[in-house]
Formats: sequence, structure tokens, C-alpha cells
Amino acid sequence: MKFKDTAALQPVVDVVNEVTFATADKMRTAKDSPMREVIAGAVGAGIGGAVSFAALYGLGTVGLSAVGITSGLAAAGTLVGGGMVAGIFVLAAPVAALAAGGVGLTVHLKSKQLKKEKERLYQEVVRKHEAIIEALKDELNATKERLDYLQGLNILLTQALKDLQHDLGIQAQ
Repeated sequence: MKFKDTAALQPVVDVVNEVTFATADKMRTAKDSPMREVIAGAVGAGIGGAVSFAALYGLGTVGLSAVGITSGLAAAGTLVGGGMVAGIFVLAAPVAALAAGGVGLTVHLKSKQLKKEKERLYQEVVRKHEAIIEALKDELNATKERLDYLQGLNILLTQALKDLQHDLGIQAQ
């Protein structure tokens, strides 16, 4: 996956927002943008590799300990034919099972939410990509600075589309 959590989608959101400004203001160039370095890098590279879409996501490990009275542990251990040591595992098993289930449920819900956000953002990137292509067609006589700016945004959107398609399992069009 290119986008492992919603925070990793922020660079795409930034590009989408920049396209909104670019298409609304025909005088706007990269020098007017807070993303000017990224856009310049995209133009320089020519492939949109200037934006890194990477994120680090990790789950913590649930740790459990059991302390009890010796006779209570021994009694619990007899349920599985063991003694005090077996009792520790007998008493910890339900807690560990419920913790694992809780972690699993949380991961599932986050994954579902992330997919939904990727799908929403993908649709928005498609719309903005079409808007930038139109702007490039309509502004053939614009300054070189403006055309480079629009082309840089086009490159960034193209890369965002590829990355979102990869994560969503969409075949490139």
C-alpha cells in the first residue's frame, strides 16, 4: 500500500487544494504557492516523483500480567489438568483473546475507513486532473511560468492517481 493511514493522504489533499487555487486564479504561478518546491521538483523530474507518499503505521503490542494467590492459580490450573503455572495461562487466556479481538476489530474499522477516504479522494483527484488538463488546453498562450506551474500540478496529480489506483486495486486507464 502506498497510503497506510489517513495522515499519509495529506500530500494528495494538499495537491487537490492547490489545483482549486490554480484553476480559480489564472494569474497564479508556483511562486504564489506554498508548494512551490514540490511543484518545481515535479517539473524538474518530469515524472511526479517529487512527492513522497509514505507513512509509518504500527500497532502496539498488548501486554498482560497475572498475579494472584497461589491457591487461586492452582485452582484455575486444575481446569486443564495442571497446577499453579497452568492457572496463569487459564486466567490470562480470556483477557488475551478479548484483547486480540479488540485489536482485530479496530484494525478492521480503520482499514474500512481508510479505503472509504481513498475512494473519496480518488474521485476528487480525477476531477482535479481533468480541470488541470482543461486549464493547460485553455491557457496555451499563458506565460512559461504559469504553464510550468500547471504542468507541475498535472504531474503531481498523475502520480497521486497512480498511487490511489494501486491502493484501491483499480486498473490504470
